[in-house]
Amino acid sequence: MSRHAAFVMAGLLALAVPAALDARTVYRCVRNGTVSLSTSPEPGSRCVARHFDDNAAKVPNLWGQLGTVKGTLYERQQDGRTVYGTRKLPGSKPVLAFTVETPKSSSAHVGLGRIGKPRLDMFAWQFKAAAKKTGVDDAWLRAIAHAESGFDAAALSPKGAQGVMQLMPDVVREYGVANPYSSSDSIDGGARYLKALMRHYKGDLELVAAAYNAGIGAVAHFGGVPPYAETQVYVEKVQALYARYRAAMGRPLRSAETVANERPTQSVP
Repeated sequence: MSRHAAFVMAGLLALAVPAALDARTVYRCVRNGTVSLSTSPEPGSRCVARHFDDNAAKVPNLWGQLGTVKGTLYERQQDGRTVYGTRKLPGSKPVLAFTVETPKSSSAHVGLGRIGKPRLDMFAWQFKAAAKKTGVDDAWLRAIAHAESGFDAAALSPKGAQGVMQLMPDVVREYGVANPYSSSDSIDGGARYLKALMRHYKGDLELVAAAYNAGIGAVAHFGGVPPYAETQVYVEKVQALYARYRAAMGRPLRSAETVANERPTQSVP
């Protein structure tokens, strides 16, 4: 590995990349809900330049709070110059793999439930009632519950999430959930929270799942699905489960446009 590539990698591990001897510019690029860092704007991505003094005592954090993230530093030629970045683009070659650890304070998690066969027998009337009240697809509610707790009403995660829908304490307070360990209270509160997220993200279920997992703040900070390893696994899990529940219930999987155009059956706080 060249000395320059090693310097770039050191910058990435400090969560920035260098562009010049006395100053650094890193481009934070967003594409399809994922974030990458690059020493030059990525073609096809929405990129924002961040500048800072190379002699600064502290390198700015351009990712935010991360979970344990594994990635690869790539090198490519662009406009006659060598560019380094964390996204694999056409013509890129891998330089080295890296792992970034993140603070334990992150709420991101992979969930307690495992992908498996749909469980239509679990809390059937509670899901039906919550879906009717909020307008949130009951297959989506079931997918979240399955991924979150495996339908365990007594579940308590290491992060402090509680009950069937694994509601965090701040969500319990905000939505007035009387008993997070009551299946009906948890599913009702989770459905109301999911409806609010669906409104906020205009029906983009990928972002809804990411925010349910890692928080609205993290999604806003990264401009899409956070690069937390836990969140990325969780989003994939929920999407797979949603497809299985839709199929088990005899319904075709809805397009993102269809979801975005739907409206709730009544007002939800």
